[in-house]
This record gives sequence, structure tokens and C-alpha cells, in this order.
Amino acid sequence: MSIESELAALHKPLLRFAMLQLRNEGMAQDVVSETMLAILEKPDSFEGRSSLRTYATGILKFKIIDLLRQRGREVQIEPADEQSMDDAIDDLFAGDGHWREPPAAWQHPERALEQSQFFETLQACVSRLPAKMGRVFMMREWLERETEDICEELQITTTNCGVLLYRARMQLRECLDMRWFQGQR
Repeated sequence: MSIESELAALHKPLLRFAMLQLRNEGMAQDVVSETMLAILEKPDSFEGRSSLRTYATGILKFKIIDLLRQRGREVQIEPADEQSMDDAIDDLFAGDGHWREPPAAWQHPERALEQSQFFETLQACVSRLPAKMGRVFMMREWLERETEDICEELQITTTNCGVLLYRARMQLRECLDMRWFQGQR
């Protein structure tokens, strides 16, 4: 089966996932299309270490995150029914060119930086986990896969999966405690 046909078969599940996150069909269609295009433009990037669905879902998550970040920086302008977009934009400004109502200042940009630094630390801790344990943790917590799916894909028992998840969480807790939270006290 070619990668194109496999991707075509993944369109519905990817779209369903995007709709859950974005709640907008147009935007969901766009990010799914961008995901598929990214895979098709660089098919050699898919090394087969996971299923194509897992790989595509990972790319889709980053596309969704990028879109949400972009939307957070943009001002949404909705013209009134009888108003053109140009008139709607002009109405945002007074005659002297200044904002009628200035955009809200960023609320706590230092918190956003701190959150970004935390996720970098978390990623470093995840990368220190043993390979199989890290993969199970990422599949369950990041990709939100069901335990049964993980067990089937990795050919492990549900008990083994539970043990791997427990150990991963304990090791991450210890790593974050040493690398992040001790600096916060």
C-alpha cells in the first residue's frame, strides 16, 4: 500500500481529532491538509518506527498548536452585515490614526516564557527515559492513545503497559523535581 493511499485512509480520523481540538471545520480541514502535505513532501522523514497514524497525529498536533498560537496573536475582525471589511478595519481607529480601544496588553509574558522553559525541561526528562518506557508514555499522554491500542501496537500486555506508565511517571516526577521544582523553591 502506498503512503498516499494510507494517508487517504487516515483523513477521517485525523479530521475528527482536529475537530475535537479546533471546533471549526474549515480550520480542521486546513491543518489536516497541511499535515498530509508535509508528509507527502518529505516521505523519507517517516522512518516506520511507529505507525503512519501515530506519525501523522504527531505532526497534526504541532500544526494545531501553531494555528492556535497564530490565532492568539491575531485580532479577529468581524464586519457588520452591511459593512465591508475595509470599513470594519477603519472603525477600529479614530480620525487621528490611534486605536479607539487599544488591544489588551499581554498578560504576564514572563509566565509564558516560564511555561515554555518548563516544557523544554519536561522534554529533556522524557528523552532520558528508557526507549520503550518513553514511547509508551508519549503514546498515552501526548498522543492520547488508548491503552488497548498501545498494547496491540507494541505487543505488550496491559499489565506491562501499566507498569511502564507508572515507572515513567515516577521517573519524570523525580527528574522534574530535581531539574525544575527545586529551582522554584
